[in-house]
Amino acid sequence: MNNSVLADIKRIQAIEAVPHIMKVLSDITGLRFICIARVTESNWTMCAVLDLVNFNLSPGDELEIHTTFCQQVRRSSKPIVIDNVQEDEIYCDNPIPKMYQFESYFSYPIYDNKGNFFGTLCGLDPSPAKLKNPAVESQIAAFSDLLSRQLMAQESYEKMETALIDAKDAARLREQYIAVLGHDIRTPLSSLSLCVDLLADQLSDEFSLKILTKMSNSVKRMNGLISDVMDFTHGRVGDGIKLHLRTNKNLASRLEHTVSELSGLHPSCRISSNINLSVAVNCDSDRICQLLSNLLINAITHGDSAQPIFVSAYIEEERFIVEVKNHGLEIPDSVRQQLFQPFWRSQHNKESKGLGLGLFIASEIAKAHHGELLVKSENDVTTFSFSMQLA
Repeated sequence: MNNSVLADIKRIQAIEAVPHIMKVLSDITGLRFICIARVTESNWTMCAVLDLVNFNLSPGDELEIHTTFCQQVRRSSKPIVIDNVQEDEIYCDNPIPKMYQFESYFSYPIYDNKGNFFGTLCGLDPSPAKLKNPAVESQIAAFSDLLSRQLMAQESYEKMETALIDAKDAARLREQYIAVLGHDIRTPLSSLSLCVDLLADQLSDEFSLKILTKMSNSVKRMNGLISDVMDFTHGRVGDGIKLHLRTNKNLASRLEHTVSELSGLHPSCRISSNINLSVAVNCDSDRICQLLSNLLINAITHGDSAQPIFVSAYIEEERFIVEVKNHGLEIPDSVRQQLFQPFWRSQHNKESKGLGLGLFIASEIAKAHHGELLVKSENDVTTFSFSMQLA
């Protein structure tokens, strides 16, 4: 038996309705043997069977094609129905009923998703049965049509499933490629950063130091963009952002340092912080600081620069909470629904130099900690709030 026929057998058996269809047909017709067969030009193969007369045929068993009426059904695309072989003018002397010792019989064609002949829906019994009446024949025809439709749907599902697996494999390959690319790009960037530092130690004139400062900032920005893209691939097509969880007793100082660092980079912005953590927090402190940094950068970029930004971190009801609050125009509901989508930017801030990944990565860090990141915007004040359970 070739792989194609084996796949066809599995396809039929994957259709949950098949056993019910055969049982209903047996009840309707009175026939005690109902089966679905895969029929080709040279082979007859059992796919599914309801056997109440002990013919001892199982899925995968084969019959000589010339010993069945299914070959005739395949060639004509017309069903065969026999009430009583001995009284049938066409089949009374046919050797096939004598070989299998049946008196009543039907065989209806089944088609695949391309409209090609797949096989037959068959029934037989050692005793005569009244099959040749419009009600019974229409019901058998309806079930054969239903099987054809189910077969088409099953094949379409398999194609979609294969396409999905291919897409996941492609996504995994892209993730690996970006990881390798990020690593390889960072190597020359590290060399460039080292050279900038060495030159800064050697040069003292104001013009040279100004150029070196711009070069150093560009290197840092490129490193940040690479980190964002790699985090995006892990969060979007990978297994989520990876965490290194540990009990952090100095998380407050780490968060203060993050605020201080961004205050130094943006001296025109006023950032006020109130960080009070009374207990140690089990988390990935680097990622929590990254989340705070992304929220602060968002506030600096989109908030009212004439108003201060407030940062707070505290413990409340066994939850660790970080909040970033800024003044500015209220965020409409339609925009709020898109804030945590990757590569999304506000229509009013298209000149932003980022990739539009900051809030997405912050939300992925929140998810990785089994926490939540929410946004509230009203009365010209916007608050981003991250919270997670301490235990």
